[in-house]
Amino acid sequence: MSESSTDAPGLVLHTPGGRTFRFDPGALCLELLPTGGYARYAAYEVLHAPEDLVRWAGESRLPDGLSLSVSAEELVRAHELRGALWNLTADRAHGRPLARSDLAVVNAVAAEPPLVPRIDPGSGALAVAPGATGAALLSTVARDAVELFTGPCANRVRECGSDNCKLLFVDTSRPGRRRWCSMERCGNLHKVRAHRARQAPTEA
Repeated sequence: MSESSTDAPGLVLHTPGGRTFRFDPGALCLELLPTGGYARYAAYEVLHAPEDLVRWAGESRLPDGLSLSVSAEELVRAHELRGALWNLTADRAHGRPLARSDLAVVNAVAAEPPLVPRIDPGSGALAVAPGATGAALLSTVARDAVELFTGPCANRVRECGSDNCKLLFVDTSRPGRRRWCSMERCGNLHKVRAHRARQAPTEA
């Protein structure tokens, strides 16, 4: 994951080959997943130090100008929360029961005081009160997950339709027919493969 942009929602991610593409998972809690994880996702880890979590917060859909301090213990907690969210989101996408152990992690983190929203006195825009902690950040992420998994979009949590992509997202589109993590990446690759498959019999 790298920078975000105010021009369009979502994150700018990098493929293993170095190409960039925009990915909008549709929810704050799901923006934490592409930062890495355990097992097969360990190679994508970017949250190595507390300042990495601070940088992620600045790239996320949270309001700009977040003043945040993160401890080493809070970074460990972020890894735990991310692991639980990976499991819960994948289980929801595939229609599996949600594990109690993963729900316990999310619920425990959500029980902490969250970030405090406020109106910026200069711009009138949404902002976050200064002096925020990593625990408050993670609580806000966990509460977003609670809303997602219990709200109207709970049945729209999906995994990318590509065979070799495991990115997870919530389909917030009106028709509810989103299949790909990104049209820039997997959507276009599918189009190319489908075109080649149609051309093959003609060329033969």
